[in-house]
Amino acid sequence: MGPENFSRVTEFILTGVSDHPELQIPLFLVFLLIYGLTVSGNLGIIILTSVDPRLQTPMYFFLRHLAIINLGNSTVIAPKMLINFLVKKKTTSYYECATQLGGFLLFIVSEIIMLAVMAYDRYVAICNPLLYMVVVSRKICLLLVSLTYLYGFSTAVVVSSCVFSVSYCSSNVINHFYCDNVPLLALSCSDTYLPQTVVFISAATNLFSSMITVLVSYFNIVLSILRIRSAEGRKKAFSTCGSHMMAVTVFYGTLLFMYLQPKTNHSLDTDKMASVFYTLVIPMLNPMIYSLRNKDVKDALKKFMANPGSSCKPM
Repeated sequence: MGPENFSRVTEFILTGVSDHPELQIPLFLVFLLIYGLTVSGNLGIIILTSVDPRLQTPMYFFLRHLAIINLGNSTVIAPKMLINFLVKKKTTSYYECATQLGGFLLFIVSEIIMLAVMAYDRYVAICNPLLYMVVVSRKICLLLVSLTYLYGFSTAVVVSSCVFSVSYCSSNVINHFYCDNVPLLALSCSDTYLPQTVVFISAATNLFSSMITVLVSYFNIVLSILRIRSAEGRKKAFSTCGSHMMAVTVFYGTLLFMYLQPKTNHSLDTDKMASVFYTLVIPMLNPMIYSLRNKDVKDALKKFMANPGSSCKPM
């Protein structure tokens, strides 16, 4: 039977996190709290690193953009997810689904690259402190951030175009709480070899190159710190990169758990749980990690809360 005898899909149905009716309201409240904390935490980081004079260094410039990326990533996913907890028919239009996939790819790829950029920033700061302001100048910072967003946007356009270049007919139920590559391609009624190859190569390249950058940077950072003779000096050096190390460990740990599972244990339900973590939980945790473990951010927050007007500086 030819493809022309199938009706083309115009909308998709998302199964959500759970299909148990009694769990919809409790899950709505949990994820509303998570999203609320994500928005307030990341907006707080963005505001503090924009207005406080002590937080005008490259490290906090990159942290501000990581917060923007985390806020964007969770906002692409959470509002639609929260609405679906409250409605019986969890539908999303064809073009809305394509837009959500593109937005998700833009921010998740940008986050992967931004974490590598931040690792490089810490490497230069600790291993070549005398050259830091030259190597990581304002122009270089702007260039790195611009390239991060440009690469994320390009990847989103290419991958989402490939995913939606195939035909979707008959089945339109996506076993996920948002439009993602794998569950979407599982519904296609045409050959998915090309989009699956593009998705695999893109994900593997981005993850591998970013992790290599992070690992090489921190290997050299650890070697440099171990050469410091004083215990106070080593503690200070570790404190400047401890928050980033923790954020990187949580983020990559989740992705590796998702992609390195044995095929016999792998399922779309497991992917959903991992996706909840890196699309919603990690964006909520990052502001806490960077504020609770960072004296400058804590001091800036105290100053801002005590007298908001005094912290402001012209941008």
